[in-house]
Amino acid sequence: MTKEELLQELSNKISMGEISPSEVGTVMSRFSAASVPPREDVANVDNTKNFSLNKMLYVLGGAIVVLGIAFFAAQVWDDIGVLGRVFITLGLGLILTAFGSILLRSRPDDNIGPVFHAIGGVLIPGGAGVVLSEVFQIEFISLWPVALMFGVIFVFYLILNSAHKHVVLTLFSIANGTAFVYFLVGAMVGDSFYNHGDLYAYLTMVVGTAYLFLAYSYRAGWNQKLVGPLQFLGIVGFLGAAFSRVFDSEPWRLFYFFIVIGGVFLSAYVRSRSILIVSTLFLVAHVAYITSKYFADSLGWPVSLILLGFVFIALGYISININKKYIKT
Repeated sequence: MTKEELLQELSNKISMGEISPSEVGTVMSRFSAASVPPREDVANVDNTKNFSLNKMLYVLGGAIVVLGIAFFAAQVWDDIGVLGRVFITLGLGLILTAFGSILLRSRPDDNIGPVFHAIGGVLIPGGAGVVLSEVFQIEFISLWPVALMFGVIFVFYLILNSAHKHVVLTLFSIANGTAFVYFLVGAMVGDSFYNHGDLYAYLTMVVGTAYLFLAYSYRAGWNQKLVGPLQFLGIVGFLGAAFSRVFDSEPWRLFYFFIVIGGVFLSAYVRSRSILIVSTLFLVAHVAYITSKYFADSLGWPVSLILLGFVFIALGYISININKKYIKT
């Protein structure tokens, strides 16, 4: 039935008295109300825009405050003495952190407390280092003082996070915990990085795996915003460290194929686009390395490039289909 026929039929029904004009008006008013978004929805959109603007201003203001404190400390560093140096770094960091905790309790919906926690979290590690060097006169020849310092800060943020349960505090807990692990291993080894590069590579693989497990456990709750960054850092750390092993080991060159393919399957399982992209890029890099090392001289470099190009096309096609079928949906 066309629009004209429908209108003519409606007119006949009204003229015959089967449908009253008031009933038609009621139906039309329903459609008119449905086409206009509720006032509450409009208010929610405005609140979302204001919330995003507030967060942007919070981040910008916090960064400017940190830069201002750093420049001010550099200008007066030689004139304020030991106590002044401690106060302007560790003391100020602890004061801002305490103020952030108060605001988290009193005004949890304003998101201003995390800003003070972020500024304090940047100042506290440097302030702790100032205390070790200026007050206790500890020279950082050994990594043990630095490792213990980050261990204490790590425990400090674990306690804060258990009290407030906020993503910013979780972030600083992870950052200081990671620094503690690396400095602790460095202190236990007691030698330069270049003499133990393989050890740090395996340590980075362990840390990357831990990040992936944390991202998986944070899928629900107040740490949900850290899932994406932890997935990216975890897969980059794990695959990057594993890729550094293939240059000196024949078994690793073969085993790495299974690792990156496992990363592709992992991306489909946890529905992570970042894991898929990073795994595909490392797979491309490994295929390029294997091709240049084993097939450049035997098949000729042009033929190797042709084969490598088709391999890249196939990898791109596979990754796009995995993204459409398992991740995007």
